[in-house]
This record gives sequence, structure tokens and C-alpha cells, in this order.
Amino acid sequence: MKFEPSLKMSIFEPAIFADLKAAAEAKRATGAETVDLSLGSPDLPPDEKVRQVLAEQSAQATTYGYTLGGTKRFHEAVANYYKRRSGITLNPETEIIQTMGSQEGLVHLPLAFCNEGDIVLTTNPAYVAYEAGIKLAGAVPYEMPLRAENGFLPDLDAIPEDVAQQAKILILNLPGNPVPAVPDAQFFNKVVAFARKHNILVLHDAAYSEYYFAGDSPISFLSTPGAMEVGVEINSLSKSFSLAGARIAYIVGNAEVIRIFKELKSNLDFGTFGPIQEAAVTALDHAEEITDRLRQEFSVRHHVLMNGLKEIGWEAAPSTGGMFVWAKYPFDMEDKEFVFKAIDQCGVVMVPGSIFGTEGKGYVRLALIQSVEDLQKAVEQLSKLEVFMKD
Repeated sequence: MKFEPSLKMSIFEPAIFADLKAAAEAKRATGAETVDLSLGSPDLPPDEKVRQVLAEQSAQATTYGYTLGGTKRFHEAVANYYKRRSGITLNPETEIIQTMGSQEGLVHLPLAFCNEGDIVLTTNPAYVAYEAGIKLAGAVPYEMPLRAENGFLPDLDAIPEDVAQQAKILILNLPGNPVPAVPDAQFFNKVVAFARKHNILVLHDAAYSEYYFAGDSPISFLSTPGAMEVGVEINSLSKSFSLAGARIAYIVGNAEVIRIFKELKSNLDFGTFGPIQEAAVTALDHAEEITDRLRQEFSVRHHVLMNGLKEIGWEAAPSTGGMFVWAKYPFDMEDKEFVFKAIDQCGVVMVPGSIFGTEGKGYVRLALIQSVEDLQKAVEQLSKLEVFMKD
């Protein structure tokens, strides 16, 4: 028998991560050490309290039924977390919806709000799931370049008026993946005014909101006056609480947006495993203690990698948060070729910037997912590339 993929499958490009993994394994097979900075999955385990709740709940015979969405306890824990951390009051029943990880919510949300040919404003570079969701909905992405001269923030003033008038959704990710830019209140005020003027739904991906290494935490978009009228914020427990494999997240904000998305979700799944929700409640209820501890470790890693790259002549985008370093390497080589050359020559695994968009050419993304010692080793190995590149 012969099976043909649907025409819609043509919108997906093969992910490069499998090729990076294969190249790293081939390098290790020679006896060489590698430092993998490619995947954005936290290496530190979840807090012991969280693991204990998950284990205890999973052992109960009565916890294996459908949850049909987020439990009341989960919704209340999210609301309490937002009140404590950002001073935002949320109605647990109407302004919160649970998703199976943020990627599921990001990919499905355009399906609920976009018709064929509608425009979605997104950044370039951007997290790859955004484009997948846009294209699955039959919508069209309009890319806003992230450039150093604008602090790696999108320039809303550069969007043509006719494009803004046709746009349905504006997707932002601050601090971001792959570029960890941090906005100020003035920028978010401008976003709200822009969305109001053009009747655009704002979707802010706040996956890295607990990853800040200087001063106060990044501003929640929803804390901006008027933000609840124009948009929603999605956040995941994957990064902030080391629960990447548990696949639990939430969207909060405008009640009408939540209502419409809830209708779509009711046709897609039957909710997240109950014990995972209980573990998430424990994580959210102890967020200050858990995230402070994680932040201390990642702050040191961030400092080591940023300073180390600077010392060997790389240009890292300025950042005070996020889980990644976005860096321009000092070699005249296409980025996809460069990352495989780096694996072969020094055993350091990075992601080529161009997979996130054309503005990523000449850049690489490095994740803060290894120990300080391994990050120091990675910088030391990368410093030797200059010799190899001249050969």
C-alpha cells in the first residue's frame, strides 16, 4: 500500500533537532565529549514537594478518569499566583483556561479566531510553533523583524496601515525564544493602543516570565492598563517549574477570548491527567520558593555564558532574562553549516538562528540547560574554533 500525506503537511518543515542529535551522537562515538545547548528543556528536576504530590496522587486508584479541562483547584491556584506575582485579579471561572503545555495552546488558538487568509502579526525570528499554528488555521503571517537597533523588540510603527487593518492576532514573546528581549511598560502601553485601534487580539507568550536575572521580574502584559480588553497571556509550568514533560499550561485574560477558545478545546481533548494538575497546584502555591531557587542557578549560568562568549569575540544580544542566549558568531559561514562544523570540531551543540526566521541568519541560539562547569567548557571549546576555521 502507498500512503500520501495531505497537502496541509507541506506547511511543516523537517525539524533540525534530530539532525543535531545525530551529529552529536556521532561525535561522542569517537570518544569526544559534547556539550548540548540545543533544546530548551530544563535540566534541573522539579521541586521535591511537587514530585511527591504527583507520586502520591498517581498511586490513588480514583485519579485516572477524565478531568474535562482544568480543575477548580488548578484555576484558583493560577489566579492566586497571578495576584501574588503581578497584582492581577483574575476570575478563575471565566478568565483562565488550561492547555496541555503552551505549545498546544499556541498552535490551536489561531484556529479559533482566524479565517482563511487572515493576517497574524508575528516576529522574525520567532518560536517555530507560532508559524505552525498560523498556517494550520489557513492564516497568513506578517513578520515583524527583531533587530539590534530596536532592542530586539518589534517596531509597531513600521507595520503598514493596510496590514494592521487586516490583522486578527498579534503574537509577542517577551522575554523570548530565541531572542530574550525584555519589554518595558511603555512598550506594552503602545501594544494596547495599537490593538485597540485596529481591533487585534494580542497573544503574549510569557513562558519565560520567571527567568529574570536583574531587578524586578518582567512585566506581565496583563498588568498594562487596558490589556484585559485586548488580549490574553499564555504561560507554562514547563520552564518555571521544571515540568516540561508534564505538559501543563494555561491561558489567562479576556473572558470572551477564553470562552471561544474553551469551545474549541472541548472538541479536542478531555483534560490533563488529574495528578499532574495537583502537582501543578503545589508548584504554583510555592512559586516564590521554587522559582527563586531555580533563578539563582540560571542567573549564574547566564552570566558565565554571556561573559564567556564576549571574551572570545562573539556578539551576544543584551539580555537580563530568558532561558537562551542569542549570539552572532565571528565567522563568515552560513549558520546551518556553522552549527554542524561546531559539533564536529569542538563538540558544542547549538541551534542555527535561521530556523527561527530570516532575521536569524548569522546567529545561533544557546540554551542555559547545562551546569556552570559545562557552560565554561563549552566556551573554552568554542574559543578553539578560530583555529579550525582558518585551516
